[in-house]
Amino acid sequence: MNDMTRSHIIISAHLDEQFTALQERLHPQRVVGFIKDDFLIEDAKAVVNEAYISEASVKYIVLAAKNFTVVAQNSLLKVLEEPPKNIEFIIIAPTKSILLPTVRSRLPLIQESEASQVVSVDIRLASLDLSVLFDFVKAHDRLSKHDAKALIEGLFHQASVIEKLTLTTAQLSAFERAYRLVELNGRFQNILLMILMQFLPEKRRAD
Repeated sequence: MNDMTRSHIIISAHLDEQFTALQERLHPQRVVGFIKDDFLIEDAKAVVNEAYISEASVKYIVLAAKNFTVVAQNSLLKVLEEPPKNIEFIIIAPTKSILLPTVRSRLPLIQESEASQVVSVDIRLASLDLSVLFDFVKAHDRLSKHDAKALIEGLFHQASVIEKLTLTTAQLSAFERAYRLVELNGRFQNILLMILMQFLPEKRRAD
């Protein structure tokens, strides 16, 4: 089985076109689609139920939506990490920022739309100190919800792709919680502090 027929994430604004292309390539009888504007907890439960319907050959479950709620994504983590036999998952989303880091850590991103650009951040997390941290937070404390999510995505990209850091469970949890708090209109200054404090050396974090 090659990479394109394994579980993966596709970043594309054209959900229906991507789903149709998958059906044509993988065969319609082997593809089950959950195509939504908003992917909710009830959709996640339906996906899990579908995944546990046993199949003699590979079945592809496609989850495509303009937005995936945090609770729905969290409820899928176990089945994404340990899928039943002959089940492959394909997630289609318009941007990476609407998917939790914990979801993206389970599936490879093997196709990305050109329109999806990661925000560049002027900060080095591996050598972060309190002065740089507070200057960064002060410069970005008043952002729209969209821009706040983009900045969180930029920080995640800086850590995992640019600096190639192995993120701890606490760091991943901070990113995941940050997405949820932005959705709940939490104060962005506090959200940024929560993320960045996880990258301070232990001694400086305790000071």
